[in-house]
Amino acid sequence: MKKLPLAIVTGGSSGIGKAICRGLNKEGYYVVNADVNPPDAIINDRYVYLSCDITQREQVHELSKLIEHYGGPDVLVLNAGQGIHEKLKEGDPEKWMDIINLNLGGTLRILRAILPYMKQGRVIFISSVSAEHPHTYGSIYAATKSALNTIAETLRLEESPDIGVTVISPGVVDTPFFDHMISGSHNPEEIGWGAIQPEEISEAVSFVLKQKGSTHINNITLRPSGQIL
Repeated sequence: MKKLPLAIVTGGSSGIGKAICRGLNKEGYYVVNADVNPPDAIINDRYVYLSCDITQREQVHELSKLIEHYGGPDVLVLNAGQGIHEKLKEGDPEKWMDIINLNLGGTLRILRAILPYMKQGRVIFISSVSAEHPHTYGSIYAATKSALNTIAETLRLEESPDIGVTVISPGVVDTPFFDHMISGSHNPEEIGWGAIQPEEISEAVSFVLKQKGSTHINNITLRPSGQIL
């Protein structure tokens, strides 16, 4: 029996991650969803959910053991993250550290745990346009995404040509992301620029993976047509 290509998606139980899991599964990948929250449904027998808090060393180690069992992944999608909407002179630094530990530290833990099993393949970072366009009340989240973009470019330099690295930077997306922010009230309606759908991010992932091995797409930005920044 031919071995199916393997994809790992962090934060794959809802929103953008959920759409990416479904898209990859539809494309014929065996998908491992590593998330702290279980999905609302198991897609099929080519989909595995692993409860994983990427900020916790022991849980990331369990994920790496699972990957060792299945063999090295062909695709790693680094999607897990959380938002925060606080003004710098009024916010809670302890909450800021939680966001940094998850968005940046957790992603670094996953990279360190999984990369040794990847001889070839693609690593896709789900970033944000805020990495290049800071906005009021959004400094901590934007800073973590900006740092991830730097890490992605460094990874590209270190692992080229064997591993292709892509940063996908969405603008406003219609997902539960805004409901799950650690602090602050913010939603697409208040922003007023419209929103794209998570399936559009999944389609961008599929587009990246359909490129020939010698072609690496490094950056994709997707915004609703009304988004200014």
